[in-house]
Amino acid sequence: MKPSNTIVRVYRGNITESIHRVHLALVNAQGALLHGAGDPQFLTFARSTAKLIQALPVIESGAADRFGLGDAEIALCCASHNGEAEHVNAARSILGKLGFDRGHLQCGAHEPYHAPTAQAMRERGETPTTLHNNCSGKHSGMLALCAHLGASPDTYMRLQHPVQQLMLEAVSAMSDIPKSQMELGIDGCGVPVFGMPIPNLALAFARLGSPEGLPAARANACQRIVAAVRKYPQFLAGHDRFDTHLIKVTQGRIVGKMGAEGIFALAVPEQGLGFVLKVEDGNQRALYPAVIEALKQLNLLSAPEVSELAAFHTPTVHNWQGTEVGIIRPDFQL
Repeated sequence: MKPSNTIVRVYRGNITESIHRVHLALVNAQGALLHGAGDPQFLTFARSTAKLIQALPVIESGAADRFGLGDAEIALCCASHNGEAEHVNAARSILGKLGFDRGHLQCGAHEPYHAPTAQAMRERGETPTTLHNNCSGKHSGMLALCAHLGASPDTYMRLQHPVQQLMLEAVSAMSDIPKSQMELGIDGCGVPVFGMPIPNLALAFARLGSPEGLPAARANACQRIVAAVRKYPQFLAGHDRFDTHLIKVTQGRIVGKMGAEGIFALAVPEQGLGFVLKVEDGNQRALYPAVIEALKQLNLLSAPEVSELAAFHTPTVHNWQGTEVGIIRPDFQL
């Protein structure tokens, strides 16, 4: 593979100190590659971008309706959330509707991503729980599906568990990757994660946003997920997070989700488009500058919208004293 000339530069003073290479693919709901850069067939794991697709069986099985999950809770099932109070309360609410509690979550515990919330917890002497894990919504959704199926909640993370098999089937069907050919790994929260070329992940998002032609139950689930994250974008990520701001700034015209190791996937429902960008070295600091620049050049973000997202487009680099010492800038032409 030739080195990508689709890059993001990290400047310190006037010198380029680091370069991050990116790969991207834009497809329509039929899977046609409309635009690619870098290596548009780059093979990678979907990581947390897959959460919106993994949530489909929770809805189409009837689990969400059976347990009365609201739109905010459905959005949380798709989230890599901040661990803010509203996120923790929503995860607790889902579990309560199942007759479960945080002890059923097997995602592990970590401090909230939201720095003020984490600091306040430290000052109060509070220890983070599984509810604060950014994946607690996804795991709560998995437990809802588990309870609906009458399957054991003790082994819900295993690949052969009915919950994971339904989610594998959904990801496979939406991405056009046969289950037998899907590359599988273990995600940061312990559940299976799916590897595929980036156009296939983009196809899954195109279909999520424009599900015409899908079976009725799946199309309905797609529409409910998109509607939920449009209505409650703060539950998809948090108040200081790009995923949330992108939905708010575009008034829901674009619905996107980040994943660990520098991947972002999004849908433009009214245009029937799906888009994925992957930072080759996995560095998150290059992700949002590259995504915004690509969307700008593809005429999917307007100049005023780019301006509103400026803090993510060209973030500054600071030292430990808080002094601005550099900037991160995308440097490519599509």
